[in-house]
This record gives sequence, structure tokens and C-alpha cells, in this order.
Amino acid sequence: MSRLFGSVRAKATLGATLVVAVALLAAGSAVLLALRSSLTDEAGTAAQSTANKVATRLATGIAYDKLDLPDGGDTPVQVLDDDGRLVAASEDLERISGTGSGAVRPQPTPTITSHDDDDDDHKGRGRGNGDDDEYLLEPGEISDDVKFTNGSATVDGTTAEYRFARVGVNVQGKGDLTVYAGAPLSAERSAVNTALTAMLIGFPLLLVVVAGVTWLVTRRALKPVEGIRGEMAAITASQDLARRVPEPDSHDEIARLARTTNETLAALESSVERQRRFVADASHELRSPIASLRTQLEVGAAHPDLLDVDGAVADTVRLQTLAADLLLLARLDAGERPGEKRFDLAALVRAELAQRTGDRIPVRTVGLDPTEVTGSRGQLARILGNLVDNAQRHAASAVSVEVRIRDGAAVLSVADDGGGVPPAERERVFERFVRLDDARSRDDGGAGLGLAIARDITTRHGGTLTVRDSPTGGALFELHLPHR
Repeated sequence: MSRLFGSVRAKATLGATLVVAVALLAAGSAVLLALRSSLTDEAGTAAQSTANKVATRLATGIAYDKLDLPDGGDTPVQVLDDDGRLVAASEDLERISGTGSGAVRPQPTPTITSHDDDDDDHKGRGRGNGDDDEYLLEPGEISDDVKFTNGSATVDGTTAEYRFARVGVNVQGKGDLTVYAGAPLSAERSAVNTALTAMLIGFPLLLVVVAGVTWLVTRRALKPVEGIRGEMAAITASQDLARRVPEPDSHDEIARLARTTNETLAALESSVERQRRFVADASHELRSPIASLRTQLEVGAAHPDLLDVDGAVADTVRLQTLAADLLLLARLDAGERPGEKRFDLAALVRAELAQRTGDRIPVRTVGLDPTEVTGSRGQLARILGNLVDNAQRHAASAVSVEVRIRDGAAVLSVADDGGGVPPAERERVFERFVRLDDARSRDDGGAGLGLAIARDITTRHGGTLTVRDSPTGGALFELHLPHR
């Protein structure tokens, strides 16, 4: 169960369902409120129309008992005088609330004698509902200020909810009167209840549909991911890095994930294959000096007078150099970062070349411009040494070194007048344990690691190392480093 609800499909389904549920709840609430408000307004409009009709009749001076009020079951009506007494009401009205009076039986009032003072007193004064609102009406005038309230009424034993409208009217000889007329809210209640019932039934069904559709769509969308996962599991179990995950025909994120995964597998396969070749080549390179050294020692043990001490020392030095190169490559592959020391590259070149006294061909400098670089002094010295050693193996009569600032970069150049490097081999020459010809054989002391080490160190210093034809006809190796 925890695995099921922990899946992306389950989370997507749950998230989509929750979002839709919240949206439906908000929309449903808004619809119910709007429906209720609209129907309540309609009831208020009907109540106002009835109240205005009754007020119009009163304004004509018709007697209270001649008003012909509407049926109280549909529209209960009350008429209150200036003192708040009930002077007219619908028949069969048994109880009422929400109006200015709870009375249901009219109370006769004495007729007002018409005097000027009394007319002045009744003009503009009137509190038909007993509050402090003033109509300020002339005789026969109906107030435009309509108030609405909600209440209930019991008519002929039946109780219902009503929307009441209050309208004021000034009647000659009767003063200010207040008319309350109600319109039933049963339609509003019924419509709201019907809509609510429909939502309570429809919303869960809609959520089930949304959840089901989301589950199926997500399942279909994630099917390629399951294929990728299954293939990766098979690759892990078989350790066959030549296999690739299936790439869907779509152009979405999953297709890009599959392509990136295959690119990663290809890079991993290449790296593993490179490591395998490296181990095989290293074992092969180590086997020769070790076998030679063992043979010399065994001969020396049996026949001390035949011991080739110089050969044993040479093999030991060669073995030590190869071991040091392999160790350095291992550190570089592990991501060893160069230092951040700042120094003069030209001064480094002068110091390193001054120590090379046993070279087959003297190394000359054709220009050493002061050039500051940042990095590991020892590693850059190793690059210089490897490039000069390579030039010494191939040069016929001249090896030159130059340091210049070119296009904002520090450039270290090592040139010779040997046979050069063919254009097709100018990248392969930087691979590990690569020898292009017999001139770079083991007998010459080269294991095919010098240029590879120089390229790796250069890359970790943010530079480039390339080879092209030298003006003297040989090879020209150029090291470009950021000039900082």
C-alpha cells in the first residue's frame, strides 16, 4: 500500500483530484450563493410590487376593509399606522415575524380630524414601523425608500419563509402608513436544495471520473519511464554497458531523459573500456621491465660475474618512471585539482631548461616573454618536461622553446625538426600508450604516456594542448593557458 501511494502516478492522481475538488467546492459555493441571491432578489421584487399596489390603493383614500388584500398564503400583507398599530392584514394570517409588528388582527383607530395644525404635524413625519426613519412624504405620495427583511408567517396552519418589502405611503386624513408585503422563499429554498443535492451527487462522481482519467493518462505517460527503469535494472544485473534504454518517439521530457540516459551509458561504456585498456596496457608496459629486471637478477644470482648492473639500474629507473606516470594519471582521473599559485611561466621554463644538461640535442629558447599564469608549478613543469622529452626523441638537430602572450593567452611552444605528426594522428597522439612509429618504441624509453599526461594536466588548468607543423618541418606543440 505504501509503495502504491508512493508512486508518481498515485501522487499525480491524488493531486489532480484534490485540485479539482477544491475548484468544484469553490465553484459550487459560488453558484449556490449566486442562485440564492438571485431568487431572493426575485422574491423581493415580487414583494415590493405587491406592497406598491397596496400603497397605491391606500393613497387613493380607500378604506382599510375595502383594500382587497392578496391571499395571505401567497403574499401576506400588513398595514401599520403612524403609531405602529396594525390597521389591515391578510385573511387567515395566524402568525408573522420579520415585519414591524407581530400582530395579525387589525386594531381600529379613530379617524383623524382634518385641521391645518394636524396636517402640518403629519406632513413629513411618520414612523409606521416604530423606528426613527422619516418618510418626509406629501399626502398621497408613496416612498421610494424600500426596505427588505426576511421572516416567516403562518397562514391557515401553514408556516413558510418570506421575503418582506416595506413601503411607506402618506394618506390624507390617515397620516403616514407602512405597508409590509411578503413573497414566499419556497422557490429559492427548493432551487438551492435541488442544486445542492445535484452537487452532492454529481461532484463525487466527477471526482471519480477525474481520478480515473488522471490515473490512466499518467499510467500511459509514465509507461516509457517504466521501460527505462526496467532496462536500467537489466543493465545493472548483466553489467552489459553496450545495451541502451528504449527511446520513445515523442519529443517530451521523457524522450529527452531516455536520450540523456543513453548518452550517459555510452560515456560510461567508453570510460570503462578506456579503463580496461589502460589496465591492460599498464600491465603490458610493466611486464617488460619487470621481466627484464628479473632475468638480470636471476643471471646475476647464478653467475655474479655476468650481472649487468647498468641494465638492471636502467630497467629499475624505467619501472620507477612508469609507476610514477601511472600514479599521476590515477590522481588526474580522480579529479585532482591544480593549485592556485600565481607564477611567471617564462621563469619556470628557464629554471627547468637549466637543469637539462644531458639532452641529446641542446634546447634553445627563441623568446621568453614574462607571462604570469595560475596553477600548479610542478604540473606545468611536468608538461614542459614531457614535451621536450618527446621533441628530443624525434628531433634531427634542433629543439626550441618559446613563451609568448597571444590573443590574451599565455602560449608555450615546443618545436623540433623531426618527421612531424601526420594530420590524421594529431588527436590520437594524445591517447594513452599510443606510439605512432618505431621511433617511439620501448627501447627509446617511451611508454606512450607523456603526451597523454600533458593533455590531462592542461585540461585541468583550463587550457588547450595542440600539435601542428613546425616551421622547421617537424612538430610544433602549443600549450595555451589563461593569462591571469
